[in-house]
Amino acid sequence: MSEALFQHAAMGRHEAQSAGTTPAERVHDSVVTVMREVDGDLADRTPRLLTTDMAQWADVVVTMGCGDECPFIPGTRYIDWDLPDPKTLSIEQVRALRDDISTRVIELVDSLDRKSF
Repeated sequence: MSEALFQHAAMGRHEAQSAGTTPAERVHDSVVTVMREVDGDLADRTPRLLTTDMAQWADVVVTMGCGDECPFIPGTRYIDWDLPDPKTLSIEQVRALRDDISTRVIELVDSLDRKSF
């Protein structure tokens, strides 16, 4: 959800890659459903493993409670969004999670825009 919402909010001004320390085999059905409600189709996406190379690529790494499992790159800005795993949530809770992530993403994009020259 985060990558798709970021790409929508950034409108090409910034890039994002989504990955996790313990990625699932597929995007959860509830996530696919709630993202389709906002014209985001994630059905064909495959969760990826977060690698050191991906973290080095990023100017900002947004973590979601991975703690010591996340690669640490000195000099890289880290932001932690302590969010629940959608696989344990009802569809209504996944909608609320999507909306929470959307708000956070918009704030992040705004902060990146202010730093761009």
